[in-house]
Amino acid sequence: MKQVALILSLIITLFLMGCASTGETPSDKRETILTMEEDVLTELYEVKPSTKSFIKDASGYAVFSNLNANIIFASFGGGYGVVTNNKTREKTYMRMGEVGIGLGLGVKDFRVVFVFHTDAALNRFVEKGWAVGAQADAAAKAGSKGAAIGGETIVDNITIFQLTESGLALQATIKGTKYWKDETLN
Repeated sequence: MKQVALILSLIITLFLMGCASTGETPSDKRETILTMEEDVLTELYEVKPSTKSFIKDASGYAVFSNLNANIIFASFGGGYGVVTNNKTREKTYMRMGEVGIGLGLGVKDFRVVFVFHTDAALNRFVEKGWAVGAQADAAAKAGSKGAAIGGETIVDNITIFQLTESGLALQATIKGTKYWKDETLN
C-alpha cells in the first residue's frame, strides 16, 4: 500500500510541476518555449552530436515538451512546442495533447524533437498535426540521475528523437496524439 501511495504522490507532484505556467503574456510564453527549444537542442547535440548538421540540413524541425501520465489502462498527456521552417526561419507555436490505452503505471516528463526531411512533411505536420502510434518504454530519472530509454524513430519523412527529463514509468500503450497551432501565440 505504501508503494501505491508513493507512486500516486510522485504522479501528482510531477503532474503539478508539468502544469506550471509558461508565462503570463503571449510574449512571456513564446520566450519560455524558445528557451525550452534551445535547451533541448543543446542536450540533443551533446548526446548525439551528428544531429546538429542533420537538423540544419533538414526542411525544418519541431521541439516539444510533454508530460505524460499512465495509470493502469489509460494514458494521457499534454504539452507545447515550436516548429521552425529552416528555409524561411518562420516559427509556428503549437500545443499537443494525447490519450492512449495500454498497460502501465507512472509519469514521464520528456522532450521530443521532430526533424522534417521534406517541405511536404513539415507543412503536413503544421497544418494537420496528427500522430498516432504505439509506444513501449521504461524511464526512471530525476534530473541528471537515473536512466531513460527513449529513441530515434523514422516515419513518413520525419525523424523523431525523444529525451526523457524526469519521471518513473513503465508502459506499453497505443496512443493518439494531436498537435495543433496555438492561436494565441501565432
